[in-house]
Amino acid sequence: MDNYQLIATSAMGLEALVAKEVRDLGYECQVENGKVSFSGDETAIARTNLWLRTADRIKLKVGEFKATTFDELFEKTKSLPWEKYLPEDAEFPVIGKSVKSKLFSVSDCQAIVKKAVVERLKNAYKRTSWFEETGALFRIEVALHKDIATLTIDTSGSGLHRRGYRAGQGEAPLKETLAAALVMLTNWTPERPFVDPFCGSGTIPIEAALIGQNIPPGFNREFVSETWNWMPEKIWEDVRIEAEDLAKYDQPLEITGSDIDHRMIKIAKENAFEAGLGDLIQFKQMQVKDFTTKKEYGVIVGNPPYGERIGEKKQVEQMYREMGEVFAPLKTWSIYILTSHPDFEQLYGKPATKKRKLFNGFIRTDYYQFWGKRPPRER
Repeated sequence: MDNYQLIATSAMGLEALVAKEVRDLGYECQVENGKVSFSGDETAIARTNLWLRTADRIKLKVGEFKATTFDELFEKTKSLPWEKYLPEDAEFPVIGKSVKSKLFSVSDCQAIVKKAVVERLKNAYKRTSWFEETGALFRIEVALHKDIATLTIDTSGSGLHRRGYRAGQGEAPLKETLAAALVMLTNWTPERPFVDPFCGSGTIPIEAALIGQNIPPGFNREFVSETWNWMPEKIWEDVRIEAEDLAKYDQPLEITGSDIDHRMIKIAKENAFEAGLGDLIQFKQMQVKDFTTKKEYGVIVGNPPYGERIGEKKQVEQMYREMGEVFAPLKTWSIYILTSHPDFEQLYGKPATKKRKLFNGFIRTDYYQFWGKRPPRER
């Protein structure tokens, strides 16, 4: 088994959570803006793709160097051992990005990297002609930041937020990776009731159920590195068998999602069914102001409308007030609300115990946390 330099990419604000997940899988890591770096073998590639709930992708780092001229970019890219990763028939498109670097033309950088990789592979495979690229996909990325070029190959394929269960979605769907993060940032345990009063297409309750039963988020999908000749099929088989053994399918869960829109409830039920969790989550059409419960020590996680659209603001502010009134008696419940509205605490009627800055796509939001009384310790 070889050892590879790997990068789990992350949305802004979720790096610490991704790092915790990487460490929980047994890999030491370093945290930077938007990424978590670690090293591991082929099994690590498979396990992190299958298990990481809050990462965007797993990339394999081929090399990193300073490049301020196109010549330098070409020569240093060509000196990397591409033949170690790319077979002779590999399909290898090059994507790129450049931030605060002298080489700011992304299309030029992509073309130069492509040419350098071709030259390297021609030497390695004793070829004089161009490559047909009819085989497995190896998507290369050249990322320039302050004149440092990082060259990676994507091992995931479609982003890790694509779990494979979303049959339908609403207008502003929450990314599955962020939904998982919202659940993981709470004090919820599978023995406690879990409620999402703005469930939309059901993403937060579905992610909670996957977490509650310890089912890996990638169980329902395939990854591009499964097609690579140096990633043995047995590794993927073993990793999936391990996941099957670790799943707690008999863990009872009490998870409820509600939404004002009956169409979203229908979509949420279909998505839960697609995820194999149809019997585990209760969905019902309801306004947040009608919420009642006799249960104790539950957790509410909500991503309500933010009132960013014209004409919505007054309705949304009224809903925040009603929410504050309805949740006020729930002294033993912990409540977590994600919104970009700057006056949320005033409208809700009390200050949060804690808040955390997160990005929902490009929208800067705060995750307001209102902690309830702790359940008594069992003797």
